[in-house]
Amino acid sequence: MSDTQDLFPTRLERKLGMFKRIDPVVYGDESQLANGPLNKSQIDAYERKGFLSFEGFFDADEMQVFLQELREYEDDADLKLSEGTILEPGREEIRTIFGIHDVSKRFQRLTQDPKLLAIVKQLLGSDVYIHQSRINYKPGFKGKGFEWHSDFETWHSEDGMPRMRALSCSIVLTDNGEFNGPLMLIPGSHQYFVPCVGRTPENNYKESLKSQEVGVPPASSLREIMLENDIEAPKGPAGSLVIFECNTMHGSNINMSCWPRSNLFFVYNSVENTLHDPYCGNRPRPEFLANRSDWEPLKPLNE
Repeated sequence: MSDTQDLFPTRLERKLGMFKRIDPVVYGDESQLANGPLNKSQIDAYERKGFLSFEGFFDADEMQVFLQELREYEDDADLKLSEGTILEPGREEIRTIFGIHDVSKRFQRLTQDPKLLAIVKQLLGSDVYIHQSRINYKPGFKGKGFEWHSDFETWHSEDGMPRMRALSCSIVLTDNGEFNGPLMLIPGSHQYFVPCVGRTPENNYKESLKSQEVGVPPASSLREIMLENDIEAPKGPAGSLVIFECNTMHGSNINMSCWPRSNLFFVYNSVENTLHDPYCGNRPRPEFLANRSDWEPLKPLNE
C-alpha cells in the first residue's frame, strides 16, 4: 500500500469516529529489542501506555548550562522577532522557541546523546533524524497551558508524515511538579486515531502556535479515552526524561505556581518515514516546524 494514500483522514467538514491504530508501536526487530538499553518490561510498558518516564536520566547540574543559555535568549531581541519564537499572548515573554537544535550547538549535540539515541532507535527500529525541536517555557503564575492533542494528527495533516513511526523526548530542564503545569498524557490513547473536524486554513501554524483551535480532538472522544485509561502526569527533578509515542494524547495546564517550568522537546522520526506533501492539501509548513531539508541519520556523539 502506497504511503501517499491517506490512511488517517482528518480535518474534514464532517465528523469521523475514532478508529484503532493500524501501525506498530514498537518497530525494532527481535535482535534490536534484545540488545538495546530498554528491557522487556520497559518496552512492554511503552507499547501498552504510549510513553515511558525516567527520573534523573540526565544529571541535574548538567541542565543548568542549558538553562543559562535560555536565560540569555530572553534578552535576544532578534530571536524574539524570529518566526520560530512564540511569545506569550499579550506579553513579551517567550512561550516557545522552535528549531532550538539549529539555534544552539549545545542543544544540537544533545540530540545526539548516545544514551538517548540508543533508546529512540531501539523503539523505532531504524536510523532517525530530527523532525522538530522546541523549548516550551511556563513562567510562574503566567505560563499558559496546551490543549489536548495528538502530535501525529498535526504532523500527518499539515506536514505529510505518512505513518506513526516517530516519538518525542521531553527533557525536564526545571523541576516538574504537581502545580507548575507538568506534561499530562492519556495512557493507551496512542492505540486510537482520533480525527478532528474542520478544514485547515492556509498558514494555520501562525495562529495554532499561539492558540490551537484546529486539530483539537472532539471532547466526546477524549472523554471516552480518559474514562477507559485515566490521565498521568510524570513528574521529576531537572534532568528527568519522558519519551512518548507520536500519537499519544497529551496536554498541560496553566502554571498557577511561582515555580517556572521549562521542558525541551526533540522529535525523532524514522528515516523510513520521511515526509510527503501535507495531506490537508496546503503548502508545507516552515522548516523550523517540519524538517524537510536534512534527513541524514543522526550519529551518536561518540562515533
